[in-house]
Amino acid sequence: MKNILWHATARVRCTALAVLLCLLASASVVLAQGPDVTDTEKALPGAPSETQPEAGQTQTWDFHMQSTTIVQAYPAFSAKYSGSNSLPTGSQGRETVSLDLYSGFRLWSGAEMHFDVLTWQGFGLGGTLGIDDFSNGEAYKISTGPPRANIARCFIRQTIGLGAGEAFASGDPLTLAGKQDLSRLTFTFGRFSSKDLFDNNRYANDPRTQFMNWALMANAAWDYPSDSLGYTTGIAVELSHPKWALRYGFFQLPNQRNGFTAESQYLMWPGDGSAGDGRFWQDWGMVVEHERRFSINAHPGAIRVLAYLNQGPFGNYRAALYVPDANISLTQAPGRHTYGFGFNLEQEITKNIGVFSRLGWNNGQNEAWMFTDVNHTGSLGVVVKGEAWHRPDDTVGLAGVISGISNSNQLYLAAGGLGILDGDGTLNYAKEKVLEAYYDGKISKHLHGALDYQFIADPAFNSARGPV
Repeated sequence: MKNILWHATARVRCTALAVLLCLLASASVVLAQGPDVTDTEKALPGAPSETQPEAGQTQTWDFHMQSTTIVQAYPAFSAKYSGSNSLPTGSQGRETVSLDLYSGFRLWSGAEMHFDVLTWQGFGLGGTLGIDDFSNGEAYKISTGPPRANIARCFIRQTIGLGAGEAFASGDPLTLAGKQDLSRLTFTFGRFSSKDLFDNNRYANDPRTQFMNWALMANAAWDYPSDSLGYTTGIAVELSHPKWALRYGFFQLPNQRNGFTAESQYLMWPGDGSAGDGRFWQDWGMVVEHERRFSINAHPGAIRVLAYLNQGPFGNYRAALYVPDANISLTQAPGRHTYGFGFNLEQEITKNIGVFSRLGWNNGQNEAWMFTDVNHTGSLGVVVKGEAWHRPDDTVGLAGVISGISNSNQLYLAAGGLGILDGDGTLNYAKEKVLEAYYDGKISKHLHGALDYQFIADPAFNSARGPV
């Protein structure tokens, strides 16, 4: 049976750094094909089902399209001084646009191949600088006026069933719907995001539909392997059982901070001649995660504990204090390590209320290479569905984040050093604090509107600037 499902969503979001106004529009289209299966097969708990053409249908291929547009603005704020990586003090508005074309194909028993062609355009606030827990998860660190395109994902997933019963897994843009053993071994290799598999959270994971802040879509202290858009080549292995899962990943690092990996010379349009990989066996990122699933009074929850180790030619914060202009690139040396840990909790309280939290820490001696300059972070939030006020498809979210940096990083920034996102010329250190709230409301079957507010105190760990 061949099915076509259209699913479109338009959002209006108001996000603020004191009063950030946003307009976010997203649309997705799903085409799927496959034979029918029995209605007695049930979806796996927590698996997305909105994009399924029919309940219980096993897919042999699918196609998804999603487009997201965000317009953000903030008013003027006060600051005692500014540097080259500071958020501008004058009021500012910026927009970002992205379009993803997803396709998936079933190759043989247990094997799927997936593609994601990403097109993006636009600018983050301040050039995506000046805030470490940045406000827009769709604002990439490479801004562009004319649209650019990139094959963000191209990977194969092989699943080997190990028994313990079967369940029906609902599909999504990166998964074909079909039956799976409850115990299984899964291999993923190719080009994808390490965030596709690690540090997921039911309530705070996707900036297009949930919280928008970087520190709420991921653990800000995990310098996760990626290029400037969030993707890289690698391999991951997952052993999953009904009550727990264990995951391991090995990923390639770009050859320069906040750079593109080598395939972007050919898989991005226009290409980037500076793109390149680090030395394969010497510059890499590894991550391992254990997930424990449980229920409290029939309400599902999960705890995930993550550890990571990156090896590469990183600059050193302390060494940068003794070179001209604290230019950390002059201190880069092969074989340096950054390691850290993460904790991730989600718990359903009632049918319509869930809470979540993340904690993260890294050793903070070497420069961040890919994500944020954060060395320790904590977040806590709650999400409520709107059934109590007869709006079951609406969602309200409220969360807070506190992030900080190591003493070595503080000295480096105070000396005028520049990070991936921060660098005010000097530093009056304070932990960066974020509050985000959003309301996502269903307007019609294919239209959602959302308001999102963010308040950021001590942006880029600097009490001399803001709040914003």
